[in-house]
Amino acid sequence: MIIQWLRVCAVILLGAVGSAASAAPSSVRVLALDGAIGPATADFVIRGIDRAQQDNVELVVLEIDTPGGLDLSMRDIVKAILAARVPIATFVAPGGARAASAGTYILYASHVAAMAPGTNLGAATPVQIGAPETPSMPVPSAPENAGKGGKDQTTAKGGKDQSLPKASINPSTDSAMTRKQVHDAAAYIRGLAQLRGRNAQWGERAVREAVSLSAPEALTQKVIDVVANDVPDLLTKLEGRRVTTAAGEHTLHTAGAVITRIEPDGRTKFLAVITNPSFALLLLMAGVYGLFFEFMSPGLVLPGVAGAICLLLGLFALQLLPISYAGLGLIVLGVGFMIAEVFLPAFGSLGIGGVIAFVVGALMLIDTDIPGFGVPLSFVVTLAVVTGVFVFAVSTAALKSRRRPVVSGSEQMIGSVGVVLDDAGSEVWARVRSEQWRVRSAGPLRRGQEVKVLAMDGLVLVVAPLNEGG
Repeated sequence: MIIQWLRVCAVILLGAVGSAASAAPSSVRVLALDGAIGPATADFVIRGIDRAQQDNVELVVLEIDTPGGLDLSMRDIVKAILAARVPIATFVAPGGARAASAGTYILYASHVAAMAPGTNLGAATPVQIGAPETPSMPVPSAPENAGKGGKDQTTAKGGKDQSLPKASINPSTDSAMTRKQVHDAAAYIRGLAQLRGRNAQWGERAVREAVSLSAPEALTQKVIDVVANDVPDLLTKLEGRRVTTAAGEHTLHTAGAVITRIEPDGRTKFLAVITNPSFALLLLMAGVYGLFFEFMSPGLVLPGVAGAICLLLGLFALQLLPISYAGLGLIVLGVGFMIAEVFLPAFGSLGIGGVIAFVVGALMLIDTDIPGFGVPLSFVVTLAVVTGVFVFAVSTAALKSRRRPVVSGSEQMIGSVGVVLDDAGSEVWARVRSEQWRVRSAGPLRRGQEVKVLAMDGLVLVVAPLNEGG
């Protein structure tokens, strides 16, 4: 009887616990992606998704507003979304935000794609990388494709190609590279669209023709799933929706969920700072000149330590960015020329050549035209002027030091006057320039007698009485 009573109590208790658990509100994490997508953004999103999986949250919302970003960082985020066991919703918000270029791929990869009124997405054509764009061959593709070479080409009504006539086009390496990038990007977004059941044809047009859509148009063309005013409205509209994650099918229970907004931490902010191309270049220069100071004045320690740290941080940042090795080589060559100007009598030719090489290399350093990842010309010119002034100042100081009279060594001792300290004969001790020296003379010397240094024989000074040697 007692055992049956205990069983009944256990069932009632478990039922109460289950009811309380089911009544508890679910948790939703919101990660804000604001600005160009780069290494810091990818690190922030990947760590945020991992942490959400560990905490078993109901949904992760990527609130996005971006003009685009680096291809490698975008693909890292897409890989994290595709491998996620927790549902991911990308929400283009607030009003006025956009998910251009890389943001469109992230939107297509997410389990739920949503936009706020007054937002847009698209323009996902890969940006020309490297040299300035030149006219190139049209891209052969679907009928609606208008081509994407160095300059935008569009298709007029009726499907007539408005690109250059084929007979007048001279294919080049640049155009071939552009076609490869466009085809690769089109296949990539088409695969994401097929995986999530979205409009693959429009996604390919966004890549090949750089077209864009507003929120209502995107919903009508089945590019997105939901239009919502804000995150709470989005969660209400997602209640009961079924999505398929890497862990299997999942039903969302987001109505009334507890929303937690995750802000970028110190690591993300640090990565964002050092992966800024201008700051990375500044770190590189600070490292070079710190080591330069240490080599010029060994033993100072601080310039060497600070220079080594700055140099390593700068190189770490550059390996995360799409850099041109030709530009980096010109920067190193320019710095080398400017340093050589200090030690060689080049009369400014090395210094001027170094400044020119540095400016050209700095402008070529970042191998992409994506907004937010270039080095401003004004910054490059300012840094070059400061570097040139520094080299000129050091060169002037070095030249002045060469013209100074000798103040140490055997040359400085010749002609010095000293005082004999004892009466031991022709080789005695004397005080010369506040130091005690063994001195030798052709004749006897006496204590207190002033002598003049005529020569040095090892560590012995050859002297003569002052009244005789003068």
